[in-house]
Order: sequence, then C-alpha cells, then structure tokens
Amino acid sequence: MHGNDDSSDEPSLVSNRTMDIVVALFLLLISAIVIYDSARLGFNWRENEGPASGYFPFYIALILATSSIVNLLRAVLARGGAGSESFVSKPAFLRVLAVLIPSAVFVAAIQYLGLYLSSAIFIIAFMLILGRESILRAAVVGIGVPVVLFLLFEVWFLVPLPKGPIETYLGY
Repeated sequence: MHGNDDSSDEPSLVSNRTMDIVVALFLLLISAIVIYDSARLGFNWRENEGPASGYFPFYIALILATSSIVNLLRAVLARGGAGSESFVSKPAFLRVLAVLIPSAVFVAAIQYLGLYLSSAIFIIAFMLILGRESILRAAVVGIGVPVVLFLLFEVWFLVPLPKGPIETYLGY
C-alpha cells in the first residue's frame, strides 16, 4: 500500500484475480490470431533463404501464449490472498473515465476540427472542469498552446498536421 492510498475504504469494482483472467484470455486471443496468421504465411526456416515471413511472429506469439496460459492457470487456481485484492475501486475508475472519455472525443474531433482547434477546446475544457482554473487562465493557455504549436510545426518546421475549418479559412 502507498502512504496516501485511501482506496482501501472505497468499494471495489473488480479484483486483481478477475483482471488477471481477463488479460490472460485477451492475450491468448491475440496470440491465437498471430499464430494462425503466421501459419498462413509460413513459420519455418527456408534453406538458403532464412526465416519465412511468419517465423518470428509465430515464436513470439507462442511465448506470449505460454505465458498467458501460466498466468491464467495461476489466477484460476488462486484462492483468496493477493488475487482477491481490489484492482480498481469504482470512484478511481470513474476518475480514469473522466480523462479517458474526453481524450477519445478529442482524438475523434481532430478529424473534423483539426488538431489546433480540437486542442484548444480540449485544454480549455480540462482546465475549467478538472483543473477548476479561471476562465481567463484557461483561455490564455488553451489558445496560446495551439497557436505556439501551429507556428512551430506549420510555419517554422513546415510539418503539416491535421487542419480544420479555421486553418482552411486562414489559407493553410
């Protein structure tokens, strides 16, 4: 436990054991897909050519699958103890979602609004809602950072980044 960890009195959303099982099954699925595709490509060593296209992915997936099976068995056969500890509490998970969901919306918005406008909205919203900053401070930082990044990438380094309607209107 950490010195300032107060999550022990929060209701648990999921246990370590459950997450160990879920992750092991997910990695087994990924391993199975890679093994199947490697078999399709060929995973043998070819005389005078070297490894076939699926050689390295096959053996890496085989190692990952073996490790996942070991972890799955350990989690399934575990009784009480460390596996029953809380992986995440409901309040902690909600705090993660408070960052994850807006971040996903930000990434999706880049396609329609461009990187700079999306960044300005994202920064301002985070500073106001989660940071509880003043509107003036949020506006200065939320507008200033994208402007500096625009100058840095688009003007000085000539690196084109996703643009939206504002940049199009300004001729970029």
